[in-house]
Amino acid sequence: MGKEEKEALRYLGYRGSPAGEEVRRKIWYCLDELTKTCPGRSICRRFPVAFSDGSVTVGRLEIKSRDLSRHLAGCTEAYLFAATLGPQADLLLERYSKTDMSLAAVFQAAAAARMESYCDRQQEILAEAAAGQDLHLRPRYSPGYGDFSIRHQRGILQILDSTKRIGLSMTESFLLVPTKSVTAVIGITADKTSCHIGKCMECGAQNCPFRTEGTNESET
Repeated sequence: MGKEEKEALRYLGYRGSPAGEEVRRKIWYCLDELTKTCPGRSICRRFPVAFSDGSVTVGRLEIKSRDLSRHLAGCTEAYLFAATLGPQADLLLERYSKTDMSLAAVFQAAAAARMESYCDRQQEILAEAAAGQDLHLRPRYSPGYGDFSIRHQRGILQILDSTKRIGLSMTESFLLVPTKSVTAVIGITADKTSCHIGKCMECGAQNCPFRTEGTNESET
């Protein structure tokens, strides 16, 4: 079973229980549709990092977050990162919601899994470049984790000029458009041993139903 399929099953609530063949076939179908229609786009920029009490500044973006400050401790630089599967994913979800609600639920999970794997691939590319400078990357840390407010998504998108560059914007309530999109901060450090805490172990949402217990995997 591939990583994307496993993640989709986790989003669907299959935690330790086997999924039926029909569910798995729907996941394969949705992942195939995403491959054909939603290639993904991303953008990032590298900035120096400065710390003060309870906040961290990445470039000109000041972020009041003790959790992010702790996550970036030891970093001298960081990437502001944004990625999206594009509007076609939303169009497909809308179509399935009108014709087959069970397929729509599976598509929602498959798209979330694809978004995460796409971001993982982009971070691997950045990590390879950093390794050439004897540097290492921290896991992605997104607005909404811990006390890192989703309001900071606006500043990230503005600095990256994401609407013009990759078609990614946000609503007045700070929700990303298209919906299958991600913003994040990725720390850059010379400390090779500091990148060991995965998204769920770092996030303060202890009661999240999607929490992966005991994992060291990085975000989405």
